[in-house]
Amino acid sequence: MERYGETALSAASAPDFRNEGSLTSTLRTLLFFTALMITLPVGLYFSSKAYVFEGTLGMSDRDSYFYAAIVAVVTVHVVLALFVYVAWNEGSRQWREGKQD
Repeated sequence: MERYGETALSAASAPDFRNEGSLTSTLRTLLFFTALMITLPVGLYFSSKAYVFEGTLGMSDRDSYFYAAIVAVVTVHVVLALFVYVAWNEGSRQWREGKQD
């Protein structure tokens, strides 16, 4: 019984600093894609509406709203796909590093 207590005590007192690094990396990735998810679709919506659809192509106000919304929705999907790709690669990299130990 005493041996079990020592093992549990030593395991509880030794923090795993690798997990803190991976947690920081994961949080940094999440914050980056959150900022990208907020700024990129909104910025592309207004810039494509004003400069591309109304300015360059000469579309009406109503049509430019529609096509700019399509650009924003496609941008959201691209950012989500990039996030899934980066998260998948980061997770598999961390799994391989953990398995080699």
